[in-house]
Amino acid sequence: MALKEADIKKYEQLLNAKKRELLEELGIIQDTHIGTSIKEATGDLSSYSYHMADQGTETMDREMAFMMASKQGRLIYHIDEALRRLKDGTYGVCQSCGKNIGVARLEAVPHARLCIDCKSKEEEAKTGKA
Repeated sequence: MALKEADIKKYEQLLNAKKRELLEELGIIQDTHIGTSIKEATGDLSSYSYHMADQGTETMDREMAFMMASKQGRLIYHIDEALRRLKDGTYGVCQSCGKNIGVARLEAVPHARLCIDCKSKEEEAKTGKA
């Protein structure tokens, strides 16, 4: 897909805006969950031990924060890869079949690496519905 200069700039701006948003969210997760101790996160200044249910809740919250950070990290990687494809001229071309990725798909998922047909096949293979 030969993109016009205006399209390249548009997708680059979309991708960079999403990346900034994700990095900001990662910073918030880091500040509120990952970079603090359980005592700091709960605001409890006493030296008494926590109730087991409170410890379990805090542990679950931390695990969810780690999972969210991991997911966002993967998305940032995909965005960086899309930016690389913009630079090398392969953006908008399906990495599986080589056909053009539809404009509607790129608008919805600017970091898409597969056309909708190939992505559907990939999802079916993951769920075992082939």
